[in-house]
Amino acid sequence: MERKKISTTVYITQDQNNLLKLLNQKTKVPIAEYIREGIDLVLEKHKQHLPGQLSLLQEDEARKDFREPQLLDI
Repeated sequence: MERKKISTTVYITQDQNNLLKLLNQKTKVPIAEYIREGIDLVLEKHKQHLPGQLSLLQEDEARKDFREPQLLDI
């Protein structure tokens, strides 16, 4: 399903622009698609900093911090 896109301005280096144009010429994939793909990669890499649901494994780890203290025989 296609997501609605918004327009934004992004400044890239001349080298990035040249390489993206070359990639576009070779693959016929729009440059904007490569930029969106790059954003998705960054968001996936840093997803731990974004709000959202915890996975089951993360929930198990989070619960460890809130367990009742155990009495120790000394």
